[in-house]
Amino acid sequence: MRDLYDSQRAMRNMRKAAMQRGVVAILDIGTSKIACLVLRFDGTEDFKNADGIGSLAGQSQFRVIGAATTRSRGVRFGEVDAMQETERAIRTAVQAAQKMANVRVDHVIACLSGARPSSYGLEGAIDIDGGTVSDSDIGRVMAACDVPDYGTDREVLHAQPINFALDHRSGMLDPRGQVGNKLTTDMHMLTVDRVALQNLYFCVKRCDLELAGLASSAYVSGISSLVEDEQELGSACIDLGGGSTGISIFMRKHMIYADAVRMGGDHVTSDISMGLQVPMATAERIKTFYGGVMATGMDDREMIEIGGDTGDWEHDRRTVSRAELIGIMRPRVEEILEEVRLRLDAAGFEHLPSQQIVLTGGASQIPGLDGLAAKILGQQVRLGRPLRVQGLPQAATGPAFSGAVGLTLFAAHPQDEWWDFEIPAETYPARSLKRAVRWFKDNW
Repeated sequence: MRDLYDSQRAMRNMRKAAMQRGVVAILDIGTSKIACLVLRFDGTEDFKNADGIGSLAGQSQFRVIGAATTRSRGVRFGEVDAMQETERAIRTAVQAAQKMANVRVDHVIACLSGARPSSYGLEGAIDIDGGTVSDSDIGRVMAACDVPDYGTDREVLHAQPINFALDHRSGMLDPRGQVGNKLTTDMHMLTVDRVALQNLYFCVKRCDLELAGLASSAYVSGISSLVEDEQELGSACIDLGGGSTGISIFMRKHMIYADAVRMGGDHVTSDISMGLQVPMATAERIKTFYGGVMATGMDDREMIEIGGDTGDWEHDRRTVSRAELIGIMRPRVEEILEEVRLRLDAAGFEHLPSQQIVLTGGASQIPGLDGLAAKILGQQVRLGRPLRVQGLPQAATGPAFSGAVGLTLFAAHPQDEWWDFEIPAETYPARSLKRAVRWFKDNW
């Protein structure tokens, strides 16, 4: 536990150093594509003195000066599966982005989408000695949180304070400098598979790059796709990727829950490939041009030429109706959405005030998906695109880039986490009570 804390801390310091130098790369390692963005910071902000707990900590001006994507190789379910192939794909994307930016990049901040995330709600309380809340008190109250025994094969990816209460005043974002006697905090902790993290870490190292930060794709997609009101009032971001679907719930501008479903757009493609007996590349093309999930009377008459190069003339001249294609795609899309619904229910999503659901990610572009999702997930569903970021090329503004764009915002203004504060070693929560607090229903 302590070495993980130290490594996260080292990454945070590396990020600060990279930003002072002015250039850092963003790496979104997905199942279907690897995207690399090179950011330039103008250096007007003094990062050491940036105050504030929350999304505006360390605000800085940046612009995208290089961007590249390449087809992902060696990644399954959002996790590194074949190290050498993934390494080659990362090198390709990073070199192309560096060439466009005309600058060399040493530090990258990466996000990963699989790794079986688990969310925990923790709470801690301490008495304030000096009357006013200091930095060390924030560290102490986080150390006082009862961390559950999440297993030796897991690592903490995010640990963020999402609410502070001083005496009887709750809902505080930053209590430092305020007077009170008892400080309590609610924290959200996200753990992931240790092996998936290590594989990603080694993969980046093998590309001669330094890892200056790690984030969950579900989290960064939510940062870029949910507008401010949605992040404030309780909304979910569903990031439909190629190999996995990320789920994140935001409340009061903080992520309070995250999960992932090990299915995505690639599973729809493979269903088409098997159903029509065509190669994956052909199935992907058919899905992109003709796909959908809501059939109308017109679709029986719209014929799609499958094409092919098997050499068998009859086999290669086949056609299917669009209704048949929808019949293949819809069950899998429904299965993914039903699985998402189960995760949202388990998180207690129906207790939140807003209950807005935003669909993003490459697979969210299937026509009719928002209508089907509204039937399965609830009425308030919209399609989300990432926020506009300065210098981003037009090709990288679609929903498939929610993760990459969110990661730029995460790099520029990270929310405060556990490792940003001096946590007293003697109260370090290694021997904590083994209980996870479900503060969802209690606190909101």
